[in-house]
Amino acid sequence: MEQQKIIAHIVNWLNDYSNKSHTHGFVIGVSGGVDSAVTSTLCAMTGKPVICINMPIHQAESQLQRSIEHINWLNSNFDNITEKTVDLTNNFENWKTTLPLEIQDDLTMANLRARIRMSTLYAFAGNDGKLVAGTGNKVEDFGVGFFTKYGDGGVDLSPIADLNKTEVFALAKDLGIIESIQTAEPTDGLFGDDRSDEDQIGASYPELEWAMGYKENTVSLTDREAEVLAIYKKLNMINSHKMIPIPVCIVPKALRIK
Repeated sequence: MEQQKIIAHIVNWLNDYSNKSHTHGFVIGVSGGVDSAVTSTLCAMTGKPVICINMPIHQAESQLQRSIEHINWLNSNFDNITEKTVDLTNNFENWKTTLPLEIQDDLTMANLRARIRMSTLYAFAGNDGKLVAGTGNKVEDFGVGFFTKYGDGGVDLSPIADLNKTEVFALAKDLGIIESIQTAEPTDGLFGDDRSDEDQIGASYPELEWAMGYKENTVSLTDREAEVLAIYKKLNMINSHKMIPIPVCIVPKALRIK
């Protein structure tokens, strides 16, 4: 029952925001993960047109297959879905030929993938007066900053960013999202393999959710809890620049040209 209330609230919020912004629908990148599956389903439930875009870049076959299966599921349940596949592999390879080899480390190139995808989403959204719907959850967007600045972080609105990952999974179950997505290990899909988010971060989402809500000096910690808390604090600090508004240098009135 609680999940149904949350679902209705988010769908109403999406409709209201779209109406007030005088746009007509949503564009979303579908990755084969639970966050994009839930977000695209919520957008579909508004009744407004939704463009779901596959954007493979040397993608692991399992991720692409889940994405295709999810879009097929959406099409079988909603009549407002348009499917697009834009293979960005060649675009990515062309970028590599223009960049110096010394800056092409794994993380830099992973972030480049996310930024190419963001530009693609906005090409479709801008052409058709739609909003780019973000897929970040609360821990990613406001806890550890596990997203690419101006990549998957470059969106118009964030429907699930106030939900923890475990809450997103609960919504996925209630929405009837396909089983392969509900049971898949969360991954950002930016490295062309099946490494999971936990492999990269060093902690699971339930552990990070605990750390995000931890109050100092309230209880003694186990060794693992102390380790997770240290991981959370480190990522929260080094990624804080992603999670705060862009700093603006305010020039005092006395210094302004008269």
